[in-house]
Amino acid sequence: MSIGLVIVLVASYFGWHQFQTLGAETPSIESIKLNNGMNVKFQTKGEQIEIYKNKRWQPFFAKGVNLGATTPGHDPGELATDEKTLLRWFDQIQHMGANVIRVYTIHNPIFYEALVQYNQLHKEDPLYFIQGVWSPEEQMLKHYDGLSSDSVAAFKKEIIYAVGAVYGDTTIPEEKGKASGTYKVNASPYLLGWSIGTEWDPELVNNTDKVHKGMPPFQGSYFKAKANATPFESMLAEMLNTLATFESKEGWQHPLTFTNWVTTDPLKHPGEIEREEDLVSVDAANIQPTNWQAGYFASFHAYPYYPDFFRFDKTLTHVKNDKGQVDTYKAYLQQLKQHFKGMPVMITEFGVPSSLGVGHITGLGRNQGGHTEQEQGKIDADLYHQIVQEKYAGAIVFEWQDEWFKKAWNTLDYEMPANRRKDWLNVLSNEEQFGVDGFYSSKDGPLKIDGNIDDWKQIMDKKQFNPNVPGWKNMLVTHDEAYLYIAAELDHPFNPGKETLYIGTDTVKGGNRHAKELGNRKLNEGLETLVSIGKQSQITMASNYDFNTRQWGVFKGNFPVNSAYIKDDSGIFTPWKLIIDKKSKPPMEVRYRPYKDIRVGNLRRGTTDPADPNYNSLAMWQAKGNIVEMRIPWMLLGFSDPSSLDAINYSNEGNQLHVENVGGIRLVPWMVDGQTNQVKGLGDGKSIVDVSKMPMYTWQPWDQVNFQERLKKSYGIMQQAFQETPQTTN
Repeated sequence: MSIGLVIVLVASYFGWHQFQTLGAETPSIESIKLNNGMNVKFQTKGEQIEIYKNKRWQPFFAKGVNLGATTPGHDPGELATDEKTLLRWFDQIQHMGANVIRVYTIHNPIFYEALVQYNQLHKEDPLYFIQGVWSPEEQMLKHYDGLSSDSVAAFKKEIIYAVGAVYGDTTIPEEKGKASGTYKVNASPYLLGWSIGTEWDPELVNNTDKVHKGMPPFQGSYFKAKANATPFESMLAEMLNTLATFESKEGWQHPLTFTNWVTTDPLKHPGEIEREEDLVSVDAANIQPTNWQAGYFASFHAYPYYPDFFRFDKTLTHVKNDKGQVDTYKAYLQQLKQHFKGMPVMITEFGVPSSLGVGHITGLGRNQGGHTEQEQGKIDADLYHQIVQEKYAGAIVFEWQDEWFKKAWNTLDYEMPANRRKDWLNVLSNEEQFGVDGFYSSKDGPLKIDGNIDDWKQIMDKKQFNPNVPGWKNMLVTHDEAYLYIAAELDHPFNPGKETLYIGTDTVKGGNRHAKELGNRKLNEGLETLVSIGKQSQITMASNYDFNTRQWGVFKGNFPVNSAYIKDDSGIFTPWKLIIDKKSKPPMEVRYRPYKDIRVGNLRRGTTDPADPNYNSLAMWQAKGNIVEMRIPWMLLGFSDPSSLDAINYSNEGNQLHVENVGGIRLVPWMVDGQTNQVKGLGDGKSIVDVSKMPMYTWQPWDQVNFQERLKKSYGIMQQAFQETPQTTN
């Protein structure tokens, strides 16, 4: 490290440390003072975390939730939570049976103030927290070097600020995307431990080790790298030592760890397909505390569906769970625990989302998405029990609340512009719905899909159309941040076994002007998507409009594309699919893996009323008597950003998808008798149907995001799982 950098860091510290003279008051909490004068509440011992309680050390199992920093309509760096919300969340989290909250980065002062306030009212049973320190990804990835001078300086600066924030004696200046303000409240007595860093990019780790090959292992006053440590591990030892140095000046010690994930774990996975996923290791066992009595532990983000070796690694198929099922996740937990024998290991992220979309598939149905809220809860509880059974030091579920700003690898190409992702809920993006506290679109709740339109009377922005279809009396349409809602009022009870209700949608120029579903009818303007409610309820796409085929077949060559499917007015509507496996083959990857996708356009029948015992969070339609209600996710209708009325068009210029601003959605309804195949509506088939005369639904763009918040059905299931595990063992 350069002399100039040392001077800058020392100056930064003394500028920060001046706030100690103001003396943030330390909440009274039972702890023990070591011979060196340090206060300790938590420590590591053997393979456990221990808490000092009732004048003795007791084993402590950390069961908790990862807490994000924002709400819909905001980017994560905006940290858009207030005191009232935080206090309510803390109460709900504790009532779920959790004893720990994990945060990834420094939050605004209100977080620490609210946590101390809450815990002062719950002195006998406070809610503890693990404080994360975000690694400087921008600097690290600039040169793919975690030991570059600007990376080290930025990381140490963030550590200094984090210690100041927790101890309530710093002011952090405003910087876009980060917390700021004056921190006056000392939350350290409720701190379980520190976790530095984020999920490490394997190329970053690999290049850092290559560039600095042969460097001596770091030796610090509190932490050191062992002789066999890699340069990247030495960097982490230095950062842990920096944190310990600054915390010790506050008179406290807490257990320390660094964030890690399966991709850079210290194990070898012979079944892995992608080279990056088993390229390099970051091993917590290669770092050692030298004068840190509070201790040190390993922590991992570990999901059952990623990387691919959970599906393909034969070395993980020898372990069965307590249900007698081959369980590769349980096998992995055993292997990981064995590697760190004698050292505490905590799983600090695990879980599945309650989303319509799916990102990855795996065994035992623990897929990344495609789950109802009840299914989400059962899988999360099952994973939690596996972690408990394997005697880990803690299990922190991902996550407390849904996050609309998140991106998923197989939908991000369809979300344009990306900076408006936070302004609408894409239920095809699994990453947005991991929470057990749900953020729903504004009408998801007030407007229930249950076959009853009484609740439509309260909807002020609905539009009513005469569909001019025999047997169809009326059509109501409205929308919110996630769905287009349609209620069809027929003149007879709807029988999905004997008739099919169709609604075609037209948003941009092009599409199918004829199709078998239209019978002998022809349109003067094509349809992009087709909603079908009947024996097979689904939404399909004009084959030359199909995003998945264009992106992964035409542009990226993952599978052959029939030329008949990509011509205008093909007359073919194809199922709505999302990719879940990219095609791979040597030498780019370790072995061959075929392309694979999954259908996501099937529309489930059910009720979205959370008070109904038959509630189904993934239900998209219901019929009762002569009423057919439905809600269609925006992306299934071709929208890349409904808040701006932007939809994907047919342009393939530059081998990429393009969007255009549209006036709304033209709705083209008709019905087909399932026994005679007679088309009802759209004229008599003797003349071309003028689509411009069909109902046009439009809306105003929005910048202000409204949403509903309520606990998911998974909350109660996880509550039961958490409450079955004691916090301490007496």
